[in-house]
Amino acid sequence: MPVVTPSEMAAVDAAAPEPVEVLVDRAARAVARIAVQMLGGTYGRRVTVLAGPGNNGADGRVAARHLERRGIRCRVVDAVDPPATLPAADLVIDAAFGTGLARPYDPPALPAGARVLAVDIPSGVDGLSGQLRGSPWAAERTVTFAALKPGLVLEPGRSLAGEVTVVDIGLDVGEVRVHAVTDADMAPLVPRRDPDAHKWRAGLRIVGGSPGMTGAASLAARAALRTGAGIVELCMPGGSGSEGPTEAVGRPLPRHDWATEAAKGLDGRVRAMLVGPGLGRDEPASVVTLLGVGIPLVLDGDALVPEIVDALRERPQPTVLTPHDGEWARLGGSDDADRIGATASFAGTLGVTVIRKGSTSIVADPTGEARVVTSGSAALASAGTGDVLAGMTVALLARGLPAFDAATVAAHVHGRAGRELGEGLLAGELVDAIGPTLAAVRERR
Repeated sequence: MPVVTPSEMAAVDAAAPEPVEVLVDRAARAVARIAVQMLGGTYGRRVTVLAGPGNNGADGRVAARHLERRGIRCRVVDAVDPPATLPAADLVIDAAFGTGLARPYDPPALPAGARVLAVDIPSGVDGLSGQLRGSPWAAERTVTFAALKPGLVLEPGRSLAGEVTVVDIGLDVGEVRVHAVTDADMAPLVPRRDPDAHKWRAGLRIVGGSPGMTGAASLAARAALRTGAGIVELCMPGGSGSEGPTEAVGRPLPRHDWATEAAKGLDGRVRAMLVGPGLGRDEPASVVTLLGVGIPLVLDGDALVPEIVDALRERPQPTVLTPHDGEWARLGGSDDADRIGATASFAGTLGVTVIRKGSTSIVADPTGEARVVTSGSAALASAGTGDVLAGMTVALLARGLPAFDAATVAAHVHGRAGRELGEGLLAGELVDAIGPTLAAVRERR
């Protein structure tokens, strides 16, 4: 599903070959249709439309006329000068302001028991960032036009938008570089094992863990195995070689200056490497040295140090970074309100693929394309879940997926598994859910 910014959408509107009145009527008919669905019929139903001065307001006013023709009692209230509380209604249509709102907005109080249908975006949600400008209503459903907007997929706007329906009203959004992904998009990308597969066709190495911090690397190793890695070598600085899960092959590394030893034995059977979970940040030079290995890399957690930034620009092999917001700042990432655009720009500048983690994760590749992953939830705000995502990503790289696809599939499946487990999940439970969730996505269940 395409995602366009408010300024991009304004340009699309301006280039429309048909009169505004035609587009407004198409939008209004879609709003009226969804309103009737929400009402469960027309007889005796009451609708209040909060209508602003722009195109959103026009959509709402015309929708009210269509609803009245179907026998629904409608009242249109001016959003510029509304009463303190809207009149009693079964449904309120929020057509006050759209994605271009640039000031705080506090709507009137809702009548008791009224449900809310938003037009384009809940009024008061920033269309670019998803942040709140005032105190917007929480909509049960939102109908938007031509494409999704960032404010509908980024929190907290995403939660306030409810169920979002994208309606085609005849606008051409052109070549879009940002898309929100679904199970249907990911299903063709989830790999299947060949009938003659053997373990070294998907072998990988994890460099992570340290004394007192062995859990992160172990979680990553288990996640990689659950995602289909054939064999996992777990190399732990200062370890004994026995700290990881039973199914992993342990390889101890020196406590310091471990990069040379960690890079040995990459003889073509190790297809990808993960560096960082539980590693500690006291050996940045060793991390930089490992950037010279000639296989795909995932850099996570403690490997995301400022010292890697310049070296990444010179690295030709596929590289995936998995920062949360704190690590993003540590790498010098922008705090621009355009979270998607900033992530895509960062990926392009460094020539890497980035999974910028959050309840909505942004995956961007070196070409400037980005994918928005909305399968996640606050349930994943738990220690160790990022290590699981890193292990999933490196396993998909080892299985042969291009970096952009590996990162997106991992983020989507990770998010879906976490959402289905729900609040209170443990990272170890998330690992055990990977296999069934991968299968469900692949089979579109």
